[in-house]
Amino acid sequence: MFTGLIEEKGQIAVSRPRDGGIDLVVACDVVSDGLAVGDSVAVNGCCLTVVRLDEAGFEAQLVEETVMRTNLGALAVGDPVNLERSLRADGRFGGHIVQGHVDGPALLESVSLTPSGGRVHRYGASQAEIRYIVEKGSVAVDGVSLTVAAVGDAWFEVALIPHTLDATNLAWTEPGHAANLELDLVAKYVESLLPSLAGNDGEGGSGEGQRSERVSFN
Repeated sequence: MFTGLIEEKGQIAVSRPRDGGIDLVVACDVVSDGLAVGDSVAVNGCCLTVVRLDEAGFEAQLVEETVMRTNLGALAVGDPVNLERSLRADGRFGGHIVQGHVDGPALLESVSLTPSGGRVHRYGASQAEIRYIVEKGSVAVDGVSLTVAAVGDAWFEVALIPHTLDATNLAWTEPGHAANLELDLVAKYVESLLPSLAGNDGEGGSGEGQRSERVSFN
């Protein structure tokens, strides 16, 4: 599990095709400290397993599904990537729950500059995705935990402060960039529970009354 608080901007050192997948070598300093083979690292929000370490960074293997579902397969040598080690049980939880499981691409549609030196990014989202995105809620974009500033029928906006732009690769992205989008896990669980809480599980009318007694704001 991750928090969406980026520890370091790494850099793609090697991207080598392999049997439908890719061997990815990431150069980094902070994240590699204390890292061991078998550990998990979120790279642009995608949870990867470390298979090799050296003084320059770490290597991970991408299977075909990861290449297809994320933007990691499109990265070139020298491209910056957002890195975060998995959360320790005794660590601080500062962002929101991020699994490192990318739901799909979010196309960066527009970038607006703010007077304070920040940026507002508007991303496109499908109908299947936008249902989980609410104003003031959380999303992970390329692994970065962000608060949703505005939502439309097929888009959402996030406001990026200068610190976020400095600490992540989001300042490097421009319109047309396909970001890795992970939706809020809590929203997914709530939706999965709603049919049974509403009595739509086919058990008849008595179930609805029983559930109404259990679930109440009073």
